[in-house]
Amino acid sequence: MGIVGTYLLTGAILVLFFLVFFKLIRIVPEQEAWVVEQFGKYKRILGPGLHLVVPGVQRVAYQNVLKEEVIDVRPQVCITRDNAQVEVDGILYIQIVDPYKASYGIDNYRFASAQLAQTTMRSEIGKIDLDNTFSERDSINDAIVRSVDQASETWGIKVTRYEIKDITPTGSALEAMEQLVIAEREKRAAILESEGTRESGINRSKGRRQHQINISEGERQKRINESEGRAKAIEVVSEATADGIVEVAKAIQLPKGKQAVSLRIAEQFIKELGGILNNAETQVLPFDIAHIKSLYDTVTGKATPDDESKIAAGFRPRSTMGGSGPRGPQAKKRPTEGGDE
Repeated sequence: MGIVGTYLLTGAILVLFFLVFFKLIRIVPEQEAWVVEQFGKYKRILGPGLHLVVPGVQRVAYQNVLKEEVIDVRPQVCITRDNAQVEVDGILYIQIVDPYKASYGIDNYRFASAQLAQTTMRSEIGKIDLDNTFSERDSINDAIVRSVDQASETWGIKVTRYEIKDITPTGSALEAMEQLVIAEREKRAAILESEGTRESGINRSKGRRQHQINISEGERQKRINESEGRAKAIEVVSEATADGIVEVAKAIQLPKGKQAVSLRIAEQFIKELGGILNNAETQVLPFDIAHIKSLYDTVTGKATPDDESKIAAGFRPRSTMGGSGPRGPQAKKRPTEGGDE
């Protein structure tokens, strides 16, 4: 062999050495787990760091990433309990917890997890009405996580969470929802209006009742005040009358007090009698009362000259009630200075 052949052989040996070296030495990154097979059979799992793998005898069959993965669940049409169609999509978060099961338990855990999330989502949407699909998103997410996590336990997969991205009703469903919202708003407006009318009527009736109560209390207080005033006046008058009576009694005890009382009584009698006779159209009186009337007219200046002459002559008027003399005018003679009547 010449020099050229020697160099070629040396270069080939070096290339083979480096190939064998790099095949022999494997560096596993952080948060990864490599599954090594020896002659097609599971041998071990390589963690992060430097490892030696015998070329031709051993090989890295699976490289599993232990970090949390995000799987986009494609949109699908679901039917609600009230037969409304909605299009729902979501995001699934999973993580490998057992590299051995993830490598040998299922062929493609990502695809299987996404399909299981879709079927569970259709089942959960079918349990609720269209109106509750938006408000029940958290319960739907929790149900999907429980279902997928339970099924993927044998795959070495842990489902951390699931989130629904969009819920899009179909055109007919949107129209029905809009009509339902309009009807609900009209219903609430009618209820509020009726409640307002009821409250207004109640307030007006309460106002009228309070007004009547105030009026009745005012009338009651007015009557109480008037009765108290009358009682006070009666009390004052009675006290004044009592004081007057006491003074009259004291005056009667004075000299000639009884004569003054008799004169006062006669004066009051004549005054009252004169008022009665003046108001009466027909006067039928006994002789004594008629004489008193004529005397009263004379005293008060109401008597005519004929009446005065009759009184001076002792004329006795006709009497039809209780008179002691005969009917018709009777004259009483004046006594002379020294003779008989």
